[in-house]
Amino acid sequence: MEKRININQVEPQAFKAMFVLEGYLAKIDISKTLKELIKIRASQINNCAYCIDMHTKDAIKGGETNQRIFLAGAWKEATKFFTKEEQTVLAMTEEITLIHQNGLSKATYEKAASVFTENQIAQIIMVIVTINAWNRIAVSTHQKIE
Repeated sequence: MEKRININQVEPQAFKAMFVLEGYLAKIDISKTLKELIKIRASQINNCAYCIDMHTKDAIKGGETNQRIFLAGAWKEATKFFTKEEQTVLAMTEEITLIHQNGLSKATYEKAASVFTENQIAQIIMVIVTINAWNRIAVSTHQKIE
C-alpha cells in the first residue's frame, strides 16, 4: 500500500476530538465485552484490518474466547454462543454500519428496547458510530498493523 497522510500528525485536533469520544465511551454502562464485540463486528464489515487486529487483541486480554471472536461474523448462525443482549448489539452494529441499506430497523430497535434502557441504547449507538469513524480513518489512510 502506498504511503498516505497520518491524520494525527497533520490534524492533531481531529484525533484529539476522537479521543474525547473514547474517554466518554470508557465511562459508559455498556460492558467491555459488548463494546469489543461492536468494535470487532463493525471492523469486519468495514474490512479494517488495523482495527480488527487491535480489538481482537483487546477482547482476548479482557477474557473473550477465540471461538466467539471467530464466530462474530457468523453470529446469526451461532446464536448459542451469544446472549440475547450480544445478539441485539451485533444486529444493531450491522444495521448501523450498513446504514445505507435499511438503517436501524424497527424490529432491531424494538429488540434493543426490550433488553436495554434508553441510555444504554444511546451509548451502544455511540460505540457503533465511533468505531465506524475509526474504521474509516484507518482504511482511508492505509493505517498499518504493527
